[in-house]
Amino acid sequence: MMMSGFFRFGVWQNFFRAWRSGYSGNLEGEGFTLGGVYVIGAGRQGVLLEHREKEFGDKVSLPSVLEAAEKIKPQTS
Repeated sequence: MMMSGFFRFGVWQNFFRAWRSGYSGNLEGEGFTLGGVYVIGAGRQGVLLEHREKEFGDKVSLPSVLEAAEKIKPQTS
């Protein structure tokens, strides 16, 4: 995202939401890497949830993560 992330409205919304809720974070690291969340089932079950950040501060829905985690079936030998 480099500099284009600095000018995106959604990034500023996410920043102010985090700031108002008391999150301070840190300014260490390169600062250009977007994150993501994967929920992967056992064996051949594969990826049950994939969330890739589209912009800085793009959060995954906690209910979606819990729903995907509940779908994980134990692997049988």
